[in-house]
Amino acid sequence: MDFLTADWLGTPAWFWLAFAAIVLLLTAFDLGVLHKEDKEMGVAESLRLSVFYIAVAMLFGGWVWFAKGATAGVEYYTGYFIEKALSIDNVFVISMIFGFFAIAPKYQYRALLWGILAVIILRGLMIAGGAALVAEAEWVMWIFAAFLVFSGFKMMFTSAHDPDIGNNPAVRWISRHMRVTREHHEHHFFVRVTDAAGKIGWAATPLFLALVVINVADLVFAIDSVPAIFSITTDTFIVYTSNIMAILGLRALYFALAAMVHRFYYLKYALAMVLVFIGAKILVADFVLGGAKFPPLASLGITVALIAGGVFYSMWKTRAKSTHPLP
Repeated sequence: MDFLTADWLGTPAWFWLAFAAIVLLLTAFDLGVLHKEDKEMGVAESLRLSVFYIAVAMLFGGWVWFAKGATAGVEYYTGYFIEKALSIDNVFVISMIFGFFAIAPKYQYRALLWGILAVIILRGLMIAGGAALVAEAEWVMWIFAAFLVFSGFKMMFTSAHDPDIGNNPAVRWISRHMRVTREHHEHHFFVRVTDAAGKIGWAATPLFLALVVINVADLVFAIDSVPAIFSITTDTFIVYTSNIMAILGLRALYFALAAMVHRFYYLKYALAMVLVFIGAKILVADFVLGGAKFPPLASLGITVALIAGGVFYSMWKTRAKSTHPLP
C-alpha cells in the first residue's frame, strides 16, 4: 500500500505505525496484564520491569540502526540515554508530589501510567513545534544550543530547592473552579459527591490533582530535554521515539529510584555537564569547525561517560548514607 511508504516528517509512515503499535502493546500489557489490580510495586519488581523496558528500548534502537543507518542509530541511543538520565530528577519531583497529596503507593502506578499517556501527547506537540521551528530557520538551533549551555551552568551552580506544590498555579486554578474532595477514593480521579445544599455533582480527588501537577512538572522538564535531543538530531522520528522510549520505562523505574533517589545526589552535576556539552558542540561545529558535524559516536561516548561517571560518583559519595537522605 502506498500510504505505508509515504513520507511523513522525513520517515516512511510504516515506521511511525510500527512505533505506535509497540507503545500500545506495552501499555496494554502493563495495565491490562501486569497491573490489572491496584497493588504496591516492590523494588525488586520495579527493577525487573525496568530491565524489560530498557531491553525493548535497546532492541528498538537496533532496529533503527538497521533500518535508517548507523548515524541514526547512534543518535537514537544518545537521545535515549540523555532523556533517561534527566528523568531521574523528574522521579524526585514525582515522589514529592505523591507525598504532598498522600497518595498510597498501590495507586501511584496507575496515576503514573495515565500521566505518561498524557506526556506522550504533550511531548509530541512540543516536538512537532520544535521541528517546525527548525525547518523554518536553522538559526533556531543556535538558540537551543545557547539555552542548553545556560541551563547547564544554572543547574551546576544553583542550589536545589523543593517545589511549592501547594501553590502550584494548576492546583490553585482547579481548586477555584472545581469541587475537590479532601478524602481519597482509591484509584478514581473523579467521584460524585453531595454538597452542603444537598446537590449531587462531580468532584476531583487528590489523585487527579497529583496527576495534573505531575504533567505540569513534566512540561517544565521537557523545556530542557526536547532542545537537548534536537541538538543531537533534527530527525523528528529519532527525537520522538528516543524521548518516548525513555519515558515509557520511567513508571517502572520510579519505585526503585524513589526508594534510593538520595543516592543520586551528585548526578545533577553530570547532567549539567551533558547539557553544556550538547549545546557547546553545536556552537563549536558552526562557528569553529565551519559547519562540520560533531562525530555522533564521539557524542554518544562522551554523553554516556558523563552520565555513568555521575552515577558512580554519587553512589560512592553516598555509600555511608544509603539509608538516610542527604539534606
